[in-house]
Amino acid sequence: MGRVANPRGKLPMASEWQRPSGAPEPRPIAVPVDESEREAMSTQAMTASNGASAEYGIPRVILASAVGTMIEWYDFYIFGSLAAVLALKFYPPGNDTFAYIAYLATFAVGFVVRPFGALFFGRIGDLVGRKYAFLVTLSIMGFSTFAIGLMPSYATAGWFSPVILIAIRILQGLALGGEYGGAAVYVGEHVPDSKRGFYTSFIQITATLGLFVSLIVILITQSSMTPQQFQAYGWRIPFLISIFLVAISLYIRLKMKESPIFVQIKSAGMTSAQPLKDAFTRWTNLKQVLISLFGATAGQGVVWYTGQFYALFYMQTILKVNARTANIVIAIALLFAMPFFTVCGALSDRIGRKKLMMAGCLIAVLTYVPIYHAMQRAAGNNVVTVKSARNKVTGAISLTALTTDASGALVPAKEAPAPNVPMLVALVFVQVLFVCLVYGPIAAYLIEAFPAKVRYTSLSLPYHIGNGVFGGLLPLIGLSSCAATGNIYAGLYYPMIVAGMTFIVGSLLLRETHGHRIWDEVGGQTAA
Repeated sequence: MGRVANPRGKLPMASEWQRPSGAPEPRPIAVPVDESEREAMSTQAMTASNGASAEYGIPRVILASAVGTMIEWYDFYIFGSLAAVLALKFYPPGNDTFAYIAYLATFAVGFVVRPFGALFFGRIGDLVGRKYAFLVTLSIMGFSTFAIGLMPSYATAGWFSPVILIAIRILQGLALGGEYGGAAVYVGEHVPDSKRGFYTSFIQITATLGLFVSLIVILITQSSMTPQQFQAYGWRIPFLISIFLVAISLYIRLKMKESPIFVQIKSAGMTSAQPLKDAFTRWTNLKQVLISLFGATAGQGVVWYTGQFYALFYMQTILKVNARTANIVIAIALLFAMPFFTVCGALSDRIGRKKLMMAGCLIAVLTYVPIYHAMQRAAGNNVVTVKSARNKVTGAISLTALTTDASGALVPAKEAPAPNVPMLVALVFVQVLFVCLVYGPIAAYLIEAFPAKVRYTSLSLPYHIGNGVFGGLLPLIGLSSCAATGNIYAGLYYPMIVAGMTFIVGSLLLRETHGHRIWDEVGGQTAA
């Protein structure tokens, strides 16, 4: 009968990645077991390698990882959720459109540096441990966000203000680049093989939950004071309170032990001495990184940011929906859609990760244009085009949403007086369902796609290039495309092209992973 290997003893070498140089490949002993026995052995291995009590179970692992990751996303996205307010605080007054696009560029900086954070902290996670890496990233993110709440505005400090803001944004991006991979791997290396999609989907919820919490905090803060007070100092409150959330999360995470799979490979001397070299100079692994990027995470990134952030910016800047109303629309849609992340994660355990991710990308490509046409009608102020003009002195671009008057002439559109909020909520909700299809299963896929010794490093890079670069630049590219062409739907072409590319590459090259047994890599089963 199969049994769990002693985590302190010598482990069988399950793959070339774990075999010392020059050693012959071992002959694994096949032991037939059913799913319930396999799951029990994985859970037993987790408990044994941690030296933990029975109470130290999967729910606590998920809670510790998810709470910290949600707070990091909250810290990261509060910056974007307050774009309409903060753009005018940190950039020169006089041209709102220039300030807004400059702010979006600063917002995008945090995404661009995320892959560098993935490499730096991924290496630490594969060398030292998963837990240590995401404790450091949480600390950096928390204090960076708190610092934004203390920053002087442009009116007080001039250009010093946006320069420091960019520096802080870089720190946030580096921290987030290391956080997600650590949390996903930490959970994925605790749970049974047969339920990895379901359990890791709780980590997938945290990105949307962080955005949701940021919107709720903003709405509560706005409701507790006058608009003038919020403009003057109230915007600082969402940044400042994050320090308390970070302190709570750090306390919870400090109580946790290391990932059981990492404990086993470290005790057996099977960790990588050079994670970056092993991950990116070995063609077998590098090929998997590239396929994962172009066949999964790039499309997932643009679908995520279209359905949530671009929809928010689009309503506020193109359709002229009141900023508070737009926040409410997004918050309600996210609240109703979040449970479907776990539905899609669990479904991927049954039918596979690839089918769901490819379906989400394809449906998004086919439906974005009609959805955004419907959003334009629901806004109710008949925005038909946008006009951009460049200041001859400053070079700044101004963007004006235009509608038609009774004579058919184009005139500047006013703020939407009575938008159809239920319809807008429904249209954003549908877009977030696309997000659930591609994002719910992707953590499980990435964990299963790479070997344990370089897992943190390998999965973090394609994830953060896909989300941080392809996805994070979407609001800036989208609104700039609208400004350049005058077509209010031009911003959709970029996510449609990227999602279409992912559908083609993924359909042809992405391998299905939901049957992969990562516990076998560390001798989860041995002969009787």
